[in-house]
Amino acid sequence: MEQKSKVYLYQTTVKWTDQRKGIIACAEKPDVQVATPPEFKGHGGIWSPEDLFVASANVCLMTTFLAVAERAGLAFSAYESRAEGRLELVEGQFQFTTITIRPTITLKPGGDPTKARELIEKAERNCLISNSMKATVTLEPVIH
Repeated sequence: MEQKSKVYLYQTTVKWTDQRKGIIACAEKPDVQVATPPEFKGHGGIWSPEDLFVASANVCLMTTFLAVAERAGLAFSAYESRAEGRLELVEGQFQFTTITIRPTITLKPGGDPTKARELIEKAERNCLISNSMKATVTLEPVIH
């Protein structure tokens, strides 16, 4: 049986508005204001590419975990995660060298902490965003 490859396309547009700010647009989704971050002479209070990069890894881990937990029948009542990306100068260029994601998973009574840890680790291994990144992604889960 021949296996067909799966290819998905995701398209966005960016439009400069003023100063060091712009708008990200994507069909059938709300626009997002973006800007250069303050540490690079930009604007506070607006999503930056750096914020979005770290958030992409964080969101991907959550959505991948939700999928694997559902398939495995894990009984959990809450999921929340914090992520921190380390941006540093490497050989004269800024790059993210690490992203640390700290998910907290709260199990329902009788939930299996070992299974929860296995599933969050499986989610991290299968997260397409972190698999696509050059930076090392570190997972530090807390299971209640």
